[in-house]
Amino acid sequence: MNFTLIATSTFGLEKVVANELKELGYDDLTIENGRVTFEGDEMDIVTCNMWLRTADRVLIKMAEFKAESFEELFQGTLKVDWGDIIPITGFMHVVGKSVKSKLYSVPDCQSIVKKAVVEAMKRKYRRDIFSEDGVEYKIEVAILKDIVTLTLDTTGAGLHKRGYRELAGEAPMKETLAAALVLLSGWDPSRALADTFCGSGTIAIEAAMIGRNMAPGLNRSFISEQWDIIPQELWEDIRKHARSSIKNDEFRILASDIDGRVLKTARENARKAGVDGYVVFQKLDMREFSSNKKYGFIITNPPYGERLGDASEAEKLYKTMGEVFSKLNSWSYFVITSHPEFERAFGRKSDKNRKLYNGRLLCYYYQYFGPKPAK
Repeated sequence: MNFTLIATSTFGLEKVVANELKELGYDDLTIENGRVTFEGDEMDIVTCNMWLRTADRVLIKMAEFKAESFEELFQGTLKVDWGDIIPITGFMHVVGKSVKSKLYSVPDCQSIVKKAVVEAMKRKYRRDIFSEDGVEYKIEVAILKDIVTLTLDTTGAGLHKRGYRELAGEAPMKETLAAALVLLSGWDPSRALADTFCGSGTIAIEAAMIGRNMAPGLNRSFISEQWDIIPQELWEDIRKHARSSIKNDEFRILASDIDGRVLKTARENARKAGVDGYVVFQKLDMREFSSNKKYGFIITNPPYGERLGDASEAEKLYKTMGEVFSKLNSWSYFVITSHPEFERAFGRKSDKNRKLYNGRLLCYYYQYFGPKPAK
């Protein structure tokens, strides 16, 4: 079957997701706020769930139409051939959201969509009652400025859940954002890489997975693995291919933190991710960081000073970072923070910055490019 697929993303990462899709061989992409739309079949659903590092979910777009009344919402949903994907025993779970629309009551919209889906299923299966004791099919009704988008979620738990991070430190960064920071930096394993505020190790682990070409979805399951429309052998083939694509090239990433307690968690996370031989964790104060390597990278997520009274502490820390990093004269460094005065405290304007969200927090990704090594 051919589908219109949507890879959803955090605001600010749409182009990163689009670049990933291009690398996987997809073109004719439509980039909008929080999503990239493209065409694909069952194999593409499996491939994108397995390989996308920075997307949140992979959805099947079932319909898009205008609705300013409940009747229009019902009729628009009824036109969709839900039974082509949802089996007779499927559990139809409807979720919803509405922004700047006449139909603003989300529970009512969910209820109407569910009724219409059941009516469409009656038409397909010629029966009146459905047990719904089978596999889950999560339907989302999203209404933006009176335009309804109906989707089916193929992912299940968000794509950031790679399966290696059951334990996390305080305020953990999502794996999808950590991967995006690495991809945006342009790092490759021929260059040294350090994270001087590694916490539970997410940036270093995601970098190591990128360096090894490890599919981020390899060690987890997806809701659509249980769907009838996707053959099991397809999942097995793509997993087998992903395993055979892992590289064993030699490289080392240095991940350090002043808090020795979080390093135990970080080491365990790296072991679960299968990259413990590629990341060296060290208890180290950022002030003591130095390296005799050339053309290295630092990608880091320092404290933001969000709590009252912490802002001036954060600024002092950024000033010290500026002094320590400037001694690494051929290095490039990349810092994400929500602190509005970062550049002033750091002592240097970034070559480029990018607006990103860490959770719900608006941050900037400050990028300082060092020289490139001679070929």
